Amino acid sequence: MDQTVSGTTLRRKETLLPDDEREEMELDTFLQHETKDDDHAPPESLRQEDYGNFTLLVILYLLQGVPVGLSFGSIPFLLKEQLSYSQIAVFSLSSWPYSLKFLWSPIVDAVYSPSIGRRKSWIIPIQLLTGFLFLLLGQNIDEVMAAEHIPIHYLTATFLVTIFFCATQDIAVDGWALTLLSKDSLSYASTAQTIGLNTGYFMSFTVFLALNSPEFSNKYIWSEPKDVGIVQLGAYMKFWAVMYFVVTAWLIFVKKENASHNDEDQLGIRGVYATIWKICKMPHMQSFIIILLTAKIGFICHEAVTSLKLLEKGFSKEDLALSVLLDFPLQIFFGYYAAKWSNGPRPLKPWLYAFYGRLAFSAVGMLVVYFYPQGKDIGLFYFAVIMGSTVLSSFMSTVQFVSISAFMTSIADPLIGGTYMTLLNTFSNFGGTWPKFFVLEAVDTLTIATCSVPDMNGNDFSCVEETGAALCKELGGKCNIERDGYYVAGTLCVLFGLLFLVGYIRPMTHKLESLSKRSWRISR
Repeated sequence: MDQTVSGTTLRRKETLLPDDEREEMELDTFLQHETKDDDHAPPESLRQEDYGNFTLLVILYLLQGVPVGLSFGSIPFLLKEQLSYSQIAVFSLSSWPYSLKFLWSPIVDAVYSPSIGRRKSWIIPIQLLTGFLFLLLGQNIDEVMAAEHIPIHYLTATFLVTIFFCATQDIAVDGWALTLLSKDSLSYASTAQTIGLNTGYFMSFTVFLALNSPEFSNKYIWSEPKDVGIVQLGAYMKFWAVMYFVVTAWLIFVKKENASHNDEDQLGIRGVYATIWKICKMPHMQSFIIILLTAKIGFICHEAVTSLKLLEKGFSKEDLALSVLLDFPLQIFFGYYAAKWSNGPRPLKPWLYAFYGRLAFSAVGMLVVYFYPQGKDIGLFYFAVIMGSTVLSSFMSTVQFVSISAFMTSIADPLIGGTYMTLLNTFSNFGGTWPKFFVLEAVDTLTIATCSVPDMNGNDFSCVEETGAALCKELGGKCNIERDGYYVAGTLCVLFGLLFLVGYIRPMTHKLESLSKRSWRISR
C-alpha cells in the first residue's frame, strides 16, 4: 500500500454523482455549457440525515482495512526476522487482488439478488466468508508464524484469498456509497473511505505491532516481564472475526438497501468490458495509464524496504509502530489541506511537486539507514530524524493520492462513472504493486554477504538466503555484508524516477491537464 501499507499502496478516491434522471438532465446542460466554475464547485457539508449512513460506510471500509493492514504491514514485519527479502517478495503477491479487481468488478455490479439488494448481495456473503476465514486462521496462525521453517506459500495463498474478499467487498461498498448518501453529501464518500481504510489499516499495523511486541508490553503494560505481547495474532484475528459477524448480522436484519438504477445497469457484463476497452483505446488515456503504472517505481524501494532495513539494523518494532502512530493523525490533517490544494484548475500540479518530494525522501531514507547507530541506543535525536523523514515522506504520498484522485474524478465520464473510476484506480493501485515483487527480489540478488565461518567442507558460503543464514547461525558465525543490495536497488529506483519524471511524466501531465473534459468521455 502506498502508504501500504508498503508499503503499502491502499487508494483514496473521490466519488461521482448517482446517475438518476435529474442528473442526466443536468449533465446534458453541463456538456453544452461547460464552465471552469462548474468543474470546481466546492462540496456541500455533510447533511444531518446522512450521519448514520456515513458511519456505516466508515465501518464497512474499516473492516476492509483490517486484513489489508495485516497483509500489507504487520505480517511482512513479523516475518522479516526469519525470511529473506526474496521470500517476503513471494508474500507480497498476496496483495495483488486489490490492484486487479477491475477484472471481476463488472460481475459484482451486474449479478445480484433483488430481494436482498444489489450491494448487500455481495457484502453479506463476503463478510461472512472473511469472518470464517479469520476464525480458522486464528486457530493456528501463531504456531505457523513461530515455526522453524515458515510455510510462506501457505501464508501467501491464505492472505491472497483474504485480500480477494476485501477487494470484492470494496467494489460493492464503492457502488453502495453512490446511493447510500444523498447527492449533497456524496463528496463525503471518499472521506468515509479515507477514515475507515486508514483506521483499519493502522489498527492492524501500528497498534497491533505495538501490542504484539513483548518489549512494548513489558515497558508500558505488564507489571511483570513476560515473553509475549498483550495481543497475539491469533486472538486478534478471532476478535475481528466476531466483528465481521456482528456487522453482517446488522446488515441482514436491520439495514435495508434501496433499489438503484443507472446507465451502467443497462450495459450488462459484456457491455462493461467493452466500455473498459473503449476507454483504454483513447490515445491520451494510454499515456495516462503509462504514468499510473510507472510513476511509483522511483520510490517503491524506499516504501517497501526501508522500514524493514531499519528493523534489521536494530530499530525496535514498537518504536517503528510509535513513529507510524504519531504519523497517522498528521496525515489526516495534511490530507485536508492536500484536498484544498488539489481543488484548482490544475489538480496535478501538487502531484508533480510531491513527486520530487517523494524522490528526495527516498534518498534521505537510504541515508537514515546507512548512518543508523547499529548496536547502540539511537537516542531522541535519531528517533526524531526517523520520525521527521517518515512524516514528510507520508505527507508527499498523501498529497499525491489526493491530487491524482481529484484529477481522475474531474476527467471521469459521469454516465459510466463507476466503471471509469474503478479502471483508473486499478491502474493506479497496480502501479504500486507490481514493482514491489521485483524490487524485493533485487535487494537479495544484488546483495553480497558471506558467513564468517566456512561450511562443513571448509568452503565459504553465502548467507543472503534463508538457508544460508540459518546454517551460518547454526555454525556460530556472523553474516558479513560486503554489498547491500538495498542501496543499489534504491539508487537505481530514484535515478529512474527522476529521469522518467523530467523526460516523460512532467511534460505529459501538462499536456493531459490542457485537454478538455469532453475529450476524456466516450459518451461525447
